[in-house]
Amino acid sequence: MINPVALQFPLFGNLISIHWYGIIIAVGMLLAILLTMQNAKREGLNPDNVLDLALVIVPMAIVGARLYYVIFMWQQIYSAGPFWKVFAVWEGGMAIYGGVIGGFIGICLYSRFSKNRIPLLKIADMIAPGLILAQAIGRWGNFVNQEAYGYAINNPAWQWFPAAVYIVADPEQPYHMATFFYESMWNLLVFLFLFLYYRKSKSRKTGDIFWFYLLLYGIGRVVIEGLRTDSLYLGATGIRVSQLLSGILIVVAAVMLIYTHIIRNRKPAEAAPLDDSLRLFREGQPAEEAEGAVEEPAQEPTGEEGVTPKTEE
Repeated sequence: MINPVALQFPLFGNLISIHWYGIIIAVGMLLAILLTMQNAKREGLNPDNVLDLALVIVPMAIVGARLYYVIFMWQQIYSAGPFWKVFAVWEGGMAIYGGVIGGFIGICLYSRFSKNRIPLLKIADMIAPGLILAQAIGRWGNFVNQEAYGYAINNPAWQWFPAAVYIVADPEQPYHMATFFYESMWNLLVFLFLFLYYRKSKSRKTGDIFWFYLLLYGIGRVVIEGLRTDSLYLGATGIRVSQLLSGILIVVAAVMLIYTHIIRNRKPAEAAPLDDSLRLFREGQPAEEAEGAVEEPAQEPTGEEGVTPKTEE
């Protein structure tokens, strides 16, 4: 087991602890910001705008991650008080989906009120690859903290990392599914797909990267969440909140991708060819003949000076 505390030092009479979890999360955020700056440059935007964007998104993501956890753990932990415990993030209790929701709200605010007025989905596309990379890195913070693991593994043949992880807090059944590792590897695969699709695809449309992020991350989370033992539940329903939310996002993302690439791009049906009997003249027929083909009203024959000749009886 790795010591969760990476560094300690005294400050103003207090002992300050720097945890590996915070360091790992910070590294993930930094890499996400740097990658997003590169993507902004590819889009012809000023990379410095990403720093302004981060000043909005990061605080919103932290608030969202904490608020999401507090809402679904209110009865179990926070209802008994004291109320200040709601803000005690140093004691743990953050949820990635809450961070994604909070960050997306931050994107909406930046897109709407920033003087740059960058389209919402373009910002989301630029951020998504870095976000999923940060999530892949951040899961290793769960490894250090010995959390986000799955059901116990009792078969000795599977009691090895990364199939299983040794949990000190459970001496009777110490080996558990390393679900944090499963999700980290899945997120890494999603990152590679989004990274290559963003740069190589010639059919990419605005919003594709974001929709694929929601779709692919949601698929992995639906499966892996079902293996975890520390899920947040929707009241007493037995429904795992992250599985439910993932399912909703999968459907939304799939519908948007279908709409973008199939429905919106569908060509209008060609008009049926005009029947020959309804044509004024056939194709290839000279215009002079066509004009002559139009029958003029019949006129009675006339003699000289327009006098109609009499018929001899």
